[in-house]
Amino acid sequence: MARRIAAGAAYGGGGLGLVGAAAVGLLLTEMRMARRHVNNGSATGRVPLADGVYGTGYGRFGEPPLRLAVLGDSTAAGQGVHRAGQTPGALLAAGLAAVAERPVSLRNVALPGATSDDLERQVALVLAAPITAPDICVIMIGANDVTRRIPPTRSVRHLSATVRRLRSAGAEVVVGTCPDLGTIEPVRQPLRWLARRASRQLAAAQTIGAVEQGGRTVSLGDLLGPEFAANPRELFGPDHYHPSAEGYATAAMAVLPTLCAALGLWPAEEERPDASRREGFLPVARAAAEAASEAGTEVAAAMPTGPRGPWALLKRRRRRRVRETEPVTPS
Repeated sequence: MARRIAAGAAYGGGGLGLVGAAAVGLLLTEMRMARRHVNNGSATGRVPLADGVYGTGYGRFGEPPLRLAVLGDSTAAGQGVHRAGQTPGALLAAGLAAVAERPVSLRNVALPGATSDDLERQVALVLAAPITAPDICVIMIGANDVTRRIPPTRSVRHLSATVRRLRSAGAEVVVGTCPDLGTIEPVRQPLRWLARRASRQLAAAQTIGAVEQGGRTVSLGDLLGPEFAANPRELFGPDHYHPSAEGYATAAMAVLPTLCAALGLWPAEEERPDASRREGFLPVARAAAEAASEAGTEVAAAMPTGPRGPWALLKRRRRRRVRETEPVTPS
């Protein structure tokens, strides 16, 4: 299904559904109930402004900071926490600065409530000044596409175009794919099963689309996955929908190694596939399916083509904790 969705996105196919038509009425009813429950939470829609320069203590004379841009929805923006240093962008900027031993300038253009069709506007903001185009971009998108029943071919088409534009501008791109919506507390069965199925199918299709445009992906099942199901009070925020500070730190741990690897900052020995961890080269569609079912899994392009189509490298990177850090210099 993910391969069909990605092909439809690439070649202008129609809207391939993620769930059967018979389930649509029930899905809409249950989703309205879940949204009503979420909206009664105590979290507000305000998002802390985390833009700024992180790790200024690493600065060397004449060396500009690395430029990190974050695009996407409320998860990318950091909705649900109260301090800038708790947002995923700030955590990633601080962690990247520590690994690179170089300051990192963060710009976050993510918009709460955004779907994939808003990425065109966001990438225009990021690339408005070519001289200061980012070195690396992180995109977290997809949850709202599922809940609003946007055709997955359209979602993947917008994401692929965004990755292509950013790569053409010289930026590395890491996509945090659609999280597992089947673990959101207000969502009940049978919507929970449908939401999980739809989330994973979209995540796999996003992986195919992003990797084929030269990006890397990280499965964000951890964001709303098994750890969240086991510790909902700890890892969900007050609205029971967006992550808490601990939840965002979990997501940052999953994404940071891939950011570092994309910039050539990760140890060389960890770039080789480890068979004992079930890493290796796979057809991109198979790698995408495996990544969607196991959170924290990275997929990157490996070779242009093969007997079964494009191939990819699947990695299960060790995740390292990053500390909450406030920006040193406001943007």
